[in-house]
Amino acid sequence: MFISYTTVRTRYADVDQMGFVYYGNYATYYEVGRAAAMREIGTSYKEMEEKGIIMPVLSMTCQYKKPAHYDELLTVKTIVKGIPKARMEFNYEIFNEKDELLNKGETTLVFLSKASNRPVRIPSWFEDKLKPYFEQA
Repeated sequence: MFISYTTVRTRYADVDQMGFVYYGNYATYYEVGRAAAMREIGTSYKEMEEKGIIMPVLSMTCQYKKPAHYDELLTVKTIVKGIPKARMEFNYEIFNEKDELLNKGETTLVFLSKASNRPVRIPSWFEDKLKPYFEQA
């Protein structure tokens, strides 16, 4: 299993009239977590695209536990549970500064050829970067 942690501070623009982080912003927090995880794995979306692979989001689930508020430092825990084939699942847990679980979610991304816009299997070079995180000790 691969686990990555990153932080994001909520902005005034993230908050709705009730003083809570607007629900739609969690998709952005997931993206921040995914991008950080990809860098930690040893690549980036930019590198994927330069190598001819795009990764659009196919689906997203989001479960709200507690609200986040303005100026809170949130920790985004991003989890990859297995080596993907043609789809890559990311799981997320978002915590506040008190280490309270605020949100859980999941996104499924697909590997597409940038040239044909058709599904492809995980690129071997990317699979090689992931394998060390899933080898049995």
